[in-house]
Amino acid sequence: MSIHYHIGDLPDGLSFANGVAIDTETMGLNLQRDRLCVVQLSAGDGDAHVVHFPQADFRAPRLRALLADQRVQKLFHYARFDLAMIQRHFGIVCAPVYCTKVASKLVRTNTDRHGLKDLCRDLLAVELSKQQQTSDWGAPALSDEQIAYAASDVLYLHALRHKLNDLLDREGRRPLAEACFSFLPIRAALDLAGWQEEDIFAH
Repeated sequence: MSIHYHIGDLPDGLSFANGVAIDTETMGLNLQRDRLCVVQLSAGDGDAHVVHFPQADFRAPRLRALLADQRVQKLFHYARFDLAMIQRHFGIVCAPVYCTKVASKLVRTNTDRHGLKDLCRDLLAVELSKQQQTSDWGAPALSDEQIAYAASDVLYLHALRHKLNDLLDREGRRPLAEACFSFLPIRAALDLAGWQEEDIFAH
């Protein structure tokens, strides 16, 4: 396993033929107030690429091209938030999308634990540390601990997709999951437009 740290963009020559696992780190959880600081990615090959934005400069042509490439599936855990951050800072609507949190909620109805740490422990027997989750991601340089933490959030998403797809197929819920995944970019757009809390489908 290798973790690669980049400033401002991905390098040339990377391949994500099996889909790209993506996560973001931000200054906070307020979509309108808090800025994007890190985008981390993995091809599912055991390597991770941590792209740091110490300044609010999101030109990143190679990362932008990947995010906009509709031939490449984007894997997230809690895609709703990451998609909104990507829409806000890059102006890109990512598709197609797979969300391990949504898949877990649809198929693991025997539990209410659907966090990434829970999924990695329950489905992959992997223990993740969340110690750096609330650290300062807007710092001019990231620590080794922050980089390792960021990488851990994408290194296991391909394996989780495989496990969750098996469960979705077993329970006959794959079409329902795929319909939910297709809606997630719209759900993110609603969040950015001010409908974060209100359920517009309610009576």
